[in-house]
Amino acid sequence: MRTLFLCGDVMPGRGIDQVLPHPGEPWLRERVVRDARDYVRLAELCHGPVAAPVPYSWPWGEALDVIEAERPDARVLNLETAVTERGAFAPGKGVHYRMTPANLPALLAARPDVCVLANNHVLDFGHDGLSDTLDALAAAGLTVAGAGPDGDAAARPATVGLPGGNRMCLLAAAAASSGVPPGWAAAAGTPGVHLLPDLSDRTAERIADRLAAEKRPGDVAVFSVHWGSNWGYDVPDAQVRFAHRLVELGVDVVHGHSAHHPRPVEVYGGGLILYGCGDLVNDYEGITGAEKYRGDLRLLYFPSFDERSGRFADLRMWPVRARRLRLESAPGPDAAWLHRSLDRVSARFGTRIVLEADGWLGTRPG
Repeated sequence: MRTLFLCGDVMPGRGIDQVLPHPGEPWLRERVVRDARDYVRLAELCHGPVAAPVPYSWPWGEALDVIEAERPDARVLNLETAVTERGAFAPGKGVHYRMTPANLPALLAARPDVCVLANNHVLDFGHDGLSDTLDALAAAGLTVAGAGPDGDAAARPATVGLPGGNRMCLLAAAAASSGVPPGWAAAAGTPGVHLLPDLSDRTAERIADRLAAEKRPGDVAVFSVHWGSNWGYDVPDAQVRFAHRLVELGVDVVHGHSAHHPRPVEVYGGGLILYGCGDLVNDYEGITGAEKYRGDLRLLYFPSFDERSGRFADLRMWPVRARRLRLESAPGPDAAWLHRSLDRVSARFGTRIVLEADGWLGTRPG
């Protein structure tokens, strides 16, 4: 078997950046909060003090032990922040995320193979911020997908070698429904994000064709997409049709993200569809208004694939929770809550979520 590690939004900017060894300027232009350190104080009010500066591994906490124990063959995350000290605040946005390049070891602690940049925060500090982000990640030896110095680079699949000579081929894009402004779209001679024009069959075919041009027998094809609203379990019919069409055309995994909590899981036609992987690393502790979704609970996703065919075989998920800007394994009652919620919303798609005796979540036909 070949195993991947997938997760949702990793946002090491703002409050997270402030507790790391090299905090950047804390000033914000949000409607209520004007100092990123206020997010640290909010987390401390909820769960106790954070002894800054923390080690670079701090935001990942116990999740790192789980990832290392699983020994995935490739690791993919959605990096939802600019890595820069330059650039002007993007106009028309209520929230801006950036981390200083000197704090990049906090990202490297998870040893990602691909950082997806197709999201609604990577250009929070304009083209200068994106350029710095691309340069910083390249200097650190990290592969990116979903954004670039021009349209061709932004839409280019990333490839990662797997044991036995096979590869993971990943193409990333964002949909307008995730809040990516139209002006952020990459084009010929224009830096930006790989922004989908729509969720039509024609667009699905274009995505599948790009992946098919890279994919060899036994490779795993992943389409990583930033789409949908921040909260809610409903998946629009257009997203379902689009994901189904991609699988029918040979995509092995649709890796969705954008919502702040996990969304339904579907095993369809021999492929895996994660409609939304939720958040993983961020500074949201103590923010009120959507408590019913338990945004403090997150999942680590470990899909496995047949090493000969590359087709999906199994999915295991480990529940974690955020405490003091750090991840820890979710205790039994929290894991049970995640299980019940994810099982309820995934049942519509003919997929049931099971809670194993060892605390892992898995899937079975519904």
